[in-house]
Amino acid sequence: MLRIEHIAKQYKDQPVLRGIELAVDSGEFVSLLGPSGCGKTTLLRILCGIDQPDEGRILFQGDDITRWPAARRGFGVVFQSYALFPNLTAAQNVAFGLKGQASKQIQARVQEMLALVGLGAQAQRYPAQLSGGQQQRIALARALAPRPRLLLLDEPLSALDAQVRTELRSEIRQLQRQLGIAAIMVTHDQEEALSMADRVVLMHQGRIEQQGSPEQLYAQPVSHFAAGFVGRMNLLPATAEAGNVVRVGEGRLDCPTSGFDVGEALLVGVRPESVVLHPAQPTALMNLFRARVMETSFLGSMVLVRVYSPTLQCQIDVQWPLRHDAQLPDWLQGEVLVELPAAALQPLAAPESLRRAA
Repeated sequence: MLRIEHIAKQYKDQPVLRGIELAVDSGEFVSLLGPSGCGKTTLLRILCGIDQPDEGRILFQGDDITRWPAARRGFGVVFQSYALFPNLTAAQNVAFGLKGQASKQIQARVQEMLALVGLGAQAQRYPAQLSGGQQQRIALARALAPRPRLLLLDEPLSALDAQVRTELRSEIRQLQRQLGIAAIMVTHDQEEALSMADRVVLMHQGRIEQQGSPEQLYAQPVSHFAAGFVGRMNLLPATAEAGNVVRVGEGRLDCPTSGFDVGEALLVGVRPESVVLHPAQPTALMNLFRARVMETSFLGSMVLVRVYSPTLQCQIDVQWPLRHDAQLPDWLQGEVLVELPAAALQPLAAPESLRRAA
C-alpha cells in the first residue's frame, strides 16, 4: 500500500536519512524504533508532508505523493503533545477534521468516535478537564474521524505515566485492528514497539539497521547495535577459532561461527534469561565456567544477578526468576558456576574498534 523509495534528507551538512527503503502493507502496524537522532521522526514528518525529502519518493496506492501537501494525503496523525485545541470541547476537537460535511453526519461520526475510545460521557469537557490519557484518546478519535487512509503516530504515549501507557498500548492496537487501518508509529521505547507492532523497523544513524517481527528482532539480531538496543543482551568480546569454537578471555566456548574466519574478532551475544547458574559443584556440562556473584538487583518478578568470570574475563548479567516467597537460594552468593548454552549464543560482527584492537 505504501512504498518508500530511497528517501534521503540532510539538514545543512548533516545527513539525517540515508536512502530509506520501506514498504507497508494494508492493515499492517509498523513501528519505527530507534534512539534519539536516528531519523525516525524526520521520516514520519516526510510521510506527513510536513517536510520534503532531498532524494527519493513516496508511493501510496500507486500514486507518487512525494510533493503532495499534507491535507491532500488524507493521513491521520497523532502527536506526542496531543495538539488539542484548548478552547474547544472534546466533541468539537473530534469534529474539527470533518468540516464540509452535513451537520447530522458530523454529529453522528463524533458520537461514534467518542464511543469507540470510551469517552462518550466526556463529550462536552475541555482538554484541561481531562487526564493525559483521556486527551490522547481524544487526539486519536480526531485523527480517525475523517476515515484516514493511513494512521501516523509520533511518540503517542511518551508523555503519559507507565500504567496509562500500558492501557493505551492495548487500546490503540485493538482500534487499529478493528478498523483495519495501516499504522506507522515512531517510538524510542522498545517494549512499546515489541508489544504493539506487526513489524519493527529498527533505525540507526539514518539507516534501517534491521526489520522484522518483534520475535525476529529479539531472537535473531543482525548486529551488535540491534542486540544491544532490543532487549538486554550480554555481548562478550571473542575471537573465532577452528571449528565451532570461540575464545573469550582465557576460556573457550562452543558456539556456531559460520561466516567468521579463524582469528577474526567478533562478539558473542547471550540474553540474560538464557544464562543458567549452578551451585559451585563438579558438573559435566559444556560452556561452564566458575564465576563470582558481584551484585543482585531486585526487579519484581525476577532478580538480575551480575557475575564475573575470571576465565572469561568479563561480567555477565543473569535473570533469575523468583519463587513465590521472593527468596534467592542460599547457594546463590559467592562462587557459582555460570553456563552459557551453545544454542542460546549469537555470534555477531564486532564493531570496527574491537576489530582494530584484535
